[in-house]
Amino acid sequence: MRITTWAEYGLICALHLARRGETGPVTGRDVAARERLPGDYVEQILLRMRRAGIVNSTRGARGGYALARKPEEISVRDVIQASELTTFDLHCVSHPVDAGRCSEAENCSIRPVWMLLQRRIDEVLEGVKLSDLLDDESVVRDRVGVPHFASPAIPGGLPILQP
Repeated sequence: MRITTWAEYGLICALHLARRGETGPVTGRDVAARERLPGDYVEQILLRMRRAGIVNSTRGARGGYALARKPEEISVRDVIQASELTTFDLHCVSHPVDAGRCSEAENCSIRPVWMLLQRRIDEVLEGVKLSDLLDDESVVRDRVGVPHFASPAIPGGLPILQP
């Protein structure tokens, strides 16, 4: 699985709206400017999230976007699926190696592994709500069960996760 800019920007936009709470709608341009994201992407992502029922839009001088539901009712999976239109791309379906070899009528021992991976990824993403992401990183790490970074062994090197 690869997290695309569509998915990441979608989550950033949704979190921005969640942090605003009930302060009223905000324009896509304002979200883009405050989050330092490309305006065209943000507008398209917010439109996709509106179609998926994650955000509401209001027209007019004081119009804009706001979450359609409470942050605890919106999962990371909801946002990624709306932004990216999928959470995990099964290549046997979208980009088959060979039409005959990858058809469902053919016996493929690899396909069940990809299907299991898709299910597990969706379960993890469904289990994390926007409300879970409103705290600092250390709190979110504890909440989702991801260890904190150890100090890099090599200056400028990538951080290593502690066991």
